[in-house]
Amino acid sequence: MTTTAPAGPAVRTRARAQRRALTVLFAAQVLSGAGLAAGVVNGALLAQDMLGSTSLAGLLGALATAGAALAAAVVGRLSDAYGRRPGLAAGYLAGAVGSAGAVAAAVAGSSALLFAAMVVYGAGTATNLQARYAGADLAAPAYRGRAVSTVLVATTLGGVAGPNLAVPAGDLGAALGVPRLSGLFLVSAAAYGAAALVLAVWLRPDPLLLARELDAAEGSAAPPAAEPGAAIGAEPGAKPPAGRRGPGVLPGALVMVVTQLVMVAIMTMTPVHMHDNGHGTAASGLVIAVHIGAMYLPAPLSGWLVDRRGPLVVAVAAGLAMLAAGVVAATTAESTAVFAVALALLGVGWSLGLVSGTAMVTSAIPPATRARTQGLVDVAISAAGAGGGLASGAVVAGAGYPLLTVGGGILALAVVPAAVAAAGGISRR
Repeated sequence: MTTTAPAGPAVRTRARAQRRALTVLFAAQVLSGAGLAAGVVNGALLAQDMLGSTSLAGLLGALATAGAALAAAVVGRLSDAYGRRPGLAAGYLAGAVGSAGAVAAAVAGSSALLFAAMVVYGAGTATNLQARYAGADLAAPAYRGRAVSTVLVATTLGGVAGPNLAVPAGDLGAALGVPRLSGLFLVSAAAYGAAALVLAVWLRPDPLLLARELDAAEGSAAPPAAEPGAAIGAEPGAKPPAGRRGPGVLPGALVMVVTQLVMVAIMTMTPVHMHDNGHGTAASGLVIAVHIGAMYLPAPLSGWLVDRRGPLVVAVAAGLAMLAAGVVAATTAESTAVFAVALALLGVGWSLGLVSGTAMVTSAIPPATRARTQGLVDVAISAAGAGGGLASGAVVAGAGYPLLTVGGGILALAVVPAAVAAAGGISRR
């Protein structure tokens, strides 16, 4: 009785702070979703236009994801030292600077400046993903998957609207005297800047710092009930010892790395493949909008499944969805609708993989070391995306788009079960 009495106020404090954090994060993610769309839709096309080479079209996406890998480590360290608020705000501000740099590069016709700008632009992508961890910092264990999904689904609103602004943004760019393909980067700069402002002003109390305080205050309380996705090999209700990582980090990271690699590779080259087969910017923008919507809109379902069925079951479903996406994408070069279906499946697979992997990683790390380790995991995720983006152009130029999509689907199906095998004795409860 004496050990549980102090938990009441702490639980109420945690719940109030969690609701506020999710509200602020939701608003910031809506804005950052629009910023994220620019590089997805027009990045490869801008590179192809400036470099005059399809095989190098994936280079811009690779540079952005390489920048995201670097930014993930930096944002993770900033968050670890100072909290989520300064870490995430700094990441979005860097994304805004990179977006503005891409516009300047297009105006100057400078490939070198474009490459540098896209590395900085990648910080926005990394921060958009890191925000999901902030949503889980204060979440009760049984609702952790749904907390992650709430942050992810917010990106849908901006992410779906952003690609559909391709034509009007191009018109705006032309009116301002900048190349049409760089118009979306103007939108991105404004969106990322606004997201940074929202977090800097309103993300109080800081969810990570408060989680650490509450974790320390509750150190003498009774162990919590068993949670879905608990650390591998742990006794029911056990937490990783303070400062130590549980064994769920590796399989969770592997699931996210594989789904990111496959998703980026196929997504990067789909607008280029459509363009080469006579589709216009509006058509590719629509397909990417469907894709981004499918990445984030099913997040509540992904979170519910993780909380109810366990992360490993959801990870296997992610591999199956990505295989289906690859097969469907390989069946057409003419139908916008078929491309949309394929990239919707690709987005769903990514959502399932990201939410399940995030739940595994977060459950295995105590608050004291959480942000730094999560940043390192996201470095691996971004590095995988960079590799997928860089290789995608060469694969399409050498062997064709169908081989890229089917091969990517097979890779997802083959490697995700490896995460299940690595997990060993984990159970869904």
